[in-house]
Order: sequence, then structure tokens, then C-alpha cells
Amino acid sequence: MSDAIPPPAPDMRESTDVGTAKELEAVYDISVTVSAVLGKATMQVSQLLKLGRGAVVELDRRLGEAIDIYVNNRLIARGEVVMVDNTRLGVTMTEIVKSDRSQ
Repeated sequence: MSDAIPPPAPDMRESTDVGTAKELEAVYDISVTVSAVLGKATMQVSQLLKLGRGAVVELDRRLGEAIDIYVNNRLIARGEVVMVDNTRLGVTMTEIVKSDRSQ
């Protein structure tokens, strides 16, 4: 699931400090890659090659457990899968992950 993040709504821009809002306008049109990771699995190449249509790969997450949300390969949040319409899925953020910027 990848998509560019739209710029904040005009009312959000007005609610911030005027100087800060002007500084941020330079980055509003930059595209980023957003990925939602449902879970992970480790297997040998021989097992991978044996997979066929209908095969089930068991992931390391339980049903209802939060998924990881990455922006440009950096973990930024955890969330839940939601139904957008009858044919598409989306992700809602439930927790922002604090990161140590010194890394």
C-alpha cells in the first residue's frame, strides 16, 4: 500500500505559526512511500519454491494485532487495517512511534 501523503488542509496551515507554515510549504509536494506491514515470515528458499496457488504463509502477527506503518522505510506508526470501500483496504494510525533521531 503506497501513496503520496496529501498536504495538510488549509485550516491546519492557518492554525500553525505563520513562519513555520511558510517553511513547511516547501515540502508539501514531496512524494514519500508509505508501506503497511501485516507481518513477516522466515522460510528457506526450497520452501518458497514449493509454494503454489492457494498456499498460506503464516505470519508472525495475530489477528487483530497492530500492523507497522513505514514512511520511506522508517517505522513511524502502528495501526489497523480498515475497509475503504467494497474493493479496497486502508490503514488507520492508532499509535505514533517515537524514534531516536540521533541514529
